[in-house]
Amino acid sequence: MKTSIHLFLILILTGVIHQAAFAEKKKDATSEAPRIVNIINFIRAVEPRLEMDLFTPVKKQIELVKKYDLPATFLLQYDAFFQGGFVELLKKELPKNCEVGVWLEIVQPLVEKAGLTWRGRYPWDWHSDVGFTVGYTPEEREKLIDVVMEDFKSLFGVYPASVGSWFIDAHTLGYMADKYGVRASCNCKDQIGTDGYTLWGGYWNQAYYPSRKNAFMPAQSKEEQIPVPIFRMLGSDPIYQYDANLGEQRQSVISLEPVYKDGGGNPKWVRWFFDIQTEAPCLAFAYAQVGQENSFGWPAMRDGFTDQIKLLKKLRKKGKIRVETLVDSADWFRKNFPLTPTTAVTALDDFRKEGRSSLWYNSCHYRVNLLWENGEMRVRDLHLFDERYPERYLGLPVSTNACTYNTLPIVDGFQWSTAEKRAGLYPIFLDKDKQPLPMRGGKPEVSEIQKDVLQITWPLEDQGKLILTLRPETMEWRILDNPRPWVLALRWSFDKPVLIWSDDATTVSYIPLDPFARYKPILTCQIGDVTQNGDTPEIRIHPHSSKITLFPKYVKFSPPPSMFGGVLPPGV
Repeated sequence: MKTSIHLFLILILTGVIHQAAFAEKKKDATSEAPRIVNIINFIRAVEPRLEMDLFTPVKKQIELVKKYDLPATFLLQYDAFFQGGFVELLKKELPKNCEVGVWLEIVQPLVEKAGLTWRGRYPWDWHSDVGFTVGYTPEEREKLIDVVMEDFKSLFGVYPASVGSWFIDAHTLGYMADKYGVRASCNCKDQIGTDGYTLWGGYWNQAYYPSRKNAFMPAQSKEEQIPVPIFRMLGSDPIYQYDANLGEQRQSVISLEPVYKDGGGNPKWVRWFFDIQTEAPCLAFAYAQVGQENSFGWPAMRDGFTDQIKLLKKLRKKGKIRVETLVDSADWFRKNFPLTPTTAVTALDDFRKEGRSSLWYNSCHYRVNLLWENGEMRVRDLHLFDERYPERYLGLPVSTNACTYNTLPIVDGFQWSTAEKRAGLYPIFLDKDKQPLPMRGGKPEVSEIQKDVLQITWPLEDQGKLILTLRPETMEWRILDNPRPWVLALRWSFDKPVLIWSDDATTVSYIPLDPFARYKPILTCQIGDVTQNGDTPEIRIHPHSSKITLFPKYVKFSPPPSMFGGVLPPGV
């Protein structure tokens, strides 16, 4: 009897130890993939569009981060160096766990101190050709940066470690990193046309090392990357931001910014957003930026900003998030990742209760977005990253009041769609006449099977399941336990200026965005065959043994004197 009792106790103890070890393992895994939040507020001293109290928002923001003992980053525009009493406020009231850096929009006093001519309509002009570094030659950009850096140092005793803006060109960012030791940066979320800025196809949310040739493009090598991680600002809704104002020239905003009532100004949406940030699979890490520019005014941001700060305090106390300054996050990033890591944003539950799910996967080679709606699934977006693709403004200034940053589209569900026809890569069944039948299923499951690999399992409506494995360079599609013939159908609208064709039985080709380009994006099938579906805007990718493996890449392109030998693909 004693032997049995001893054995029973040993088994119980072994089980307790095993459970404790498993719990500790889970805890370690969480710490290896931290959920990071930066509070970033930036400060202008002038607002020409309307009369505005610019001082009170900054004062109140400082009071809140002090009250809840949260580190924060405050970025000063150059005019705020010397106007509005902001420097005195920051020096007197900002806690030691906070950071002061630079918000790099170009203003009249900066341009004139650099010995250049101001071309703006107001002392601060948001048009791209005067208000941002892309509006100036590389030599002029360096002069502007020299003034900013030396004047910041005269005020604070050091050069800034963090410099942010809606967008900073690669030449300027590289110059600041190489000469002044800038360690951290941030830029705007993806958007089409909002405020005249198009940034589209980039590393979605999170952070990346930019290419020396293109500040919006993640690099694939240490030699070609700027060693300054860029964190994506504003916290986009991972389901609904992408299609906002689909079919129009510019998008509306559904983000974490507290002034927007459909997003950061709605406490219920904010909690849904942070549930995604803290609980869902994210691979290397999850990231969100909280904060607001002072030129919206305190009344507009007060309720939403205060609510978010209180929530961050609670989440940090529970150990669910790390709240850090921008430079601290960048230093951690550099310490842990020699190259841009693989990350994910997973939103399987729909805040609007309309049955949609969305997943974003980023590596240094590509980004992809999966969308489920109405029981069907499609790849809504797939953009290729290649450090050889230069930005438009690397050597020349922008000549218009708007600007565009982009990567290389393989699937663009916003720009290639109309309200009636949604572009995308669709898994579909085929009937006996090879006519398409919708593939329908239930709620997907997402698993992290390696540190940089996600596996999505989608249970199909009739039988079996679709399994999609996302790796840093490839995507593998499989259907198990369902004998029906199926394909991936790449669809777009002929009403959109996109040119897609099949070079051969394994390749989908895309006309380069630059008409003088000598490289082009392609989608190759390592496993599978490609066919053009007649004269329709559809290319089909057929599986081998119910498996397709896709590999997007950037290849040399030598167009003939008359493009395609005078024979255009169907529909063009």
